[in-house]
Amino acid sequence: MGMLPLMVYEFYASPLAMKRKLTVCFTTLTIAKVYSILPRTPKRSFIKVLFGFIFPMLVIQTQTLARVEALRRIRLLTGKDLRPLADQYGITVWKNGHKNKGWAGQVIEHYLDLPQNSLQAPDFGTWELKVVPVIPGLEGTVLVKESMAITMIEPAEVVANKFTDSHLYDKLRSLIVVARVFQDLQETSAYLHSAAEFDLDDPVIRNQVEADYEAIREIIRTKGVDALTGDTGKYVQARTKGRGHGSTSRAFYARPAFVAHMLNLQKLAWMPRVLAEANSI
Repeated sequence: MGMLPLMVYEFYASPLAMKRKLTVCFTTLTIAKVYSILPRTPKRSFIKVLFGFIFPMLVIQTQTLARVEALRRIRLLTGKDLRPLADQYGITVWKNGHKNKGWAGQVIEHYLDLPQNSLQAPDFGTWELKVVPVIPGLEGTVLVKESMAITMIEPAEVVANKFTDSHLYDKLRSLIVVARVFQDLQETSAYLHSAAEFDLDDPVIRNQVEADYEAIREIIRTKGVDALTGDTGKYVQARTKGRGHGSTSRAFYARPAFVAHMLNLQKLAWMPRVLAEANSI
């Protein structure tokens, strides 16, 4: 396939991914132009900014590790404890009495050589990585412990964009979901249980996720983001994210039954057993 047809295909398959690549191109050209007109002394400061901030962002935006290769690497960790890897990689699990809830995901990202970031774009350009805790169930089964954070809700962005142009769709359309065993509140261990690919290609599931998004979008548009509760949405809900009950920031979450489906623990039609969410609104 030629370059132009490939770009056209990618634009329609993933508009946000294509926009990110175009942003990288224009940013690179702008950097080159600014650098060319700077005197020698300011160039030194500019280089510090370039390598300290701009360059890492460009690396993240153009990360291209193939999902099949990432899945292969992650599965090599099956049965291994992620907690010692956190110490090995210098990833903080506890600080000043507060737990870094994303530490296990950061371990996997480091293992896959992805620079740590908080961008709303998918971690690896065309696909997203998520790590969720599971707990032992009866007869050797495992249960999804809690809902899975997908992406933060930016009210203006949600109102302005239909589902296929949203960050929610960009995050959910192509995933690797990793299950790690929750041992205790102190996170003394976290054995990797399994990893699975998920694509938002089943029309029934996709239509329901889109319906959930549109319901949340309509509430934001007509009543404001403060009117959102965790009751809206069958597979995807919107609820507060952050420390304590006073948090006002909100994010999209996949409900535990949806996460269990992604992990192939049980399909949605079977209504998998999951723990009740203690922190649901």
